[in-house]
Amino acid sequence: MRRLLKAIAPSIFVFFIYIVYSGNITLFDIVTGLVIAIATGVILGPLVVEDWKKSLSLPRFFKLVTYIARYFLIDEVKAHWNVIKIGLNPRMPIKPGIVRVPIRSKNEYAITLVAISITNTPGTVVVDVDKERGILYVNWIYVVNEKPDITYKEIAEVFDRYASKIFD
Repeated sequence: MRRLLKAIAPSIFVFFIYIVYSGNITLFDIVTGLVIAIATGVILGPLVVEDWKKSLSLPRFFKLVTYIARYFLIDEVKAHWNVIKIGLNPRMPIKPGIVRVPIRSKNEYAITLVAISITNTPGTVVVDVDKERGILYVNWIYVVNEKPDITYKEIAEVFDRYASKIFD
């Protein structure tokens, strides 16, 4: 029974992604999406869901939706704009370097979300993770400052705040 309960959240997620990426809402797409989603949920649910009650929490879900909207509409746009300005500048004003970025999230999923968010944002790439010390090593296209409190604020603070509310 627990295996099926753990499958609910991943199944819903996979079904949603399937429908969004298929671009159709025909009967065939809905049935195919349900079959694929349920199979994926049953297989992956026990591997990715620790507490099924936590995975079905509506406040966490709304935090995730808010995070996704903010990430794609604000953070990605700002990062792309900064990289475009650098690329169009004839002097190519870059000051690359690897900086230590402390994070407060402790949950592995939260750390992964922060690392993926940073890496997918233009101008930054996570090159290493020290989970025990709570530090991400980030290759940054324009190092503003190397102090950990400033690198946290500039690179990871928003992502870390949302990740801890969603997963911790």
